[in-house]
Amino acid sequence: MLPLLVAHLALLINYDLARRPYLTLVLLAVAFLGYVRAATRLEDRISVPFILVIATLLRFILLPLPPTLSDDTLRYVWDGKVVNAGFNPYLLAPEAPELESLRDELWEQMPHQEVQTVYPPLALTLFSSASWLPRPLLGVKILLCLVELAGCWLLILLARRLGLPPGRAVWYCWNPTVCLEVAGMGHIDAMLVTAMIATVLLLTGPTRRALGAGSAAAAGVLAKLVPLIALPMWARQSGRPTVFLAAALGLVALALLPVGVSVGGVPPGLVTYGISWEFNGPLYEPLWRLLDQLDLIDGVKGGLSQIKQWTGHHDFWNQFYPYVYPQLLAKIVLAGVFGVCFLLNLRQPHPVIGTGRLLGSLILCAATIYPWYLLWVLPWAALARHRAWLTLSALITISYLPQVLDVPLFPWFYLAIWGPFLLLLISSKWTID
Repeated sequence: MLPLLVAHLALLINYDLARRPYLTLVLLAVAFLGYVRAATRLEDRISVPFILVIATLLRFILLPLPPTLSDDTLRYVWDGKVVNAGFNPYLLAPEAPELESLRDELWEQMPHQEVQTVYPPLALTLFSSASWLPRPLLGVKILLCLVELAGCWLLILLARRLGLPPGRAVWYCWNPTVCLEVAGMGHIDAMLVTAMIATVLLLTGPTRRALGAGSAAAAGVLAKLVPLIALPMWARQSGRPTVFLAAALGLVALALLPVGVSVGGVPPGLVTYGISWEFNGPLYEPLWRLLDQLDLIDGVKGGLSQIKQWTGHHDFWNQFYPYVYPQLLAKIVLAGVFGVCFLLNLRQPHPVIGTGRLLGSLILCAATIYPWYLLWVLPWAALARHRAWLTLSALITISYLPQVLDVPLFPWFYLAIWGPFLLLLISSKWTID
């Protein structure tokens, strides 16, 4: 326990973690060693209040850290200001002339000023609330910590409902990456995770509450869209799929329909993210390079040319040429792979195992994976003591180095992160015992 607390205090003393990235990684490594030692020794003989007190302390220590490893919190506060000023952040990018009166020092530091917001309405509500506080950046992190600590408590309740020792939740609650990404860098994924834990808790046990679970699932979608992929599986597990989907989709539609109407369809920020963002995708990174090396792009373009000749519709087929490049083809292939994983997982009866497998498959097939995305899987990995995903929660912090040092991710940093994980994944299983 002591090494874990000391390492967190050392991270606070290090303060600007991006200025000394190697020292930051060393301190995180020490924190993980302390975390593994404490969790292994205390898992079967620890009280619930002690779990929550230490979880709160670990987050409280990291709250003062400036969000220099990630700039997402800057965007959160900006979006909150835009909402409070009565503008539509789905329509107006930060560089829009209409928002010139809101520009300040935070705006000057914020990247991607040409991209509209990608965050759903519930997330914007939290951002808006924090923007009224005297210190909005700290306010966002405090609010997210409070929400996520509620998630820690719900995870303990879930462990008990599954017949597991409450201490099993320590593998999530005390995880250094979780603490860093929630309290230190302040990511909205904390709200998403709490909503998903609530959903799974309501789907577990002899009395499954389809209406409550559907409402909790909707809250997760409206914090970040990720849980949309789990709604069909959760609906089957609820025992009352019609009730579950009516609650989940009804609330989501009620919140998102005005957004769609205001922008005339899918928010442009989401389109930009889906097409343009790519970083550290475990299967994506090697796949698009392989497609490029095999010269498959020329073959696809040649096929399009043949189709043009056969059909005679030159103008129609010409519009597809700009989209024929390795990265987009890799995304299409991996979308198909994830579709297969989705269908195979649809009938999984256990909500914890099903959610862990489904979100794990999403991460494996995604083109963009930042360290805080691991929060989607870690609650379920904690309950299952899934060695591969828990190990990845430590290794994923290496991905900060290429961003901070402005050096290539592929191949060496990529191999250091994903090589050990993929080897462990072969021998690790999703089981609750």
